[in-house]
Amino acid sequence: MFQTLHEILVDRIRIAPDGIAPEATPEDIDLDSLAMVELSVALEEVGIAITEGELKHVATVGDIAELMQERA
Repeated sequence: MFQTLHEILVDRIRIAPDGIAPEATPEDIDLDSLAMVELSVALEEVGIAITEGELKHVATVGDIAELMQERA
């Protein structure tokens, strides 16, 4: 699921690919509140419902991938 998240972050949200790692925090990769909304919409488009509010409470990119796995 991390690979799917990585692709969405790079292709849709325009996050630099070199900084995206499971241990990176949203702040580490400049995932701001607008990007969280965009990520939520992108995930919904692939059939994974995670609200931007839920995304704001995750500690790392790996946590987002785990939440995606739970919801897939």
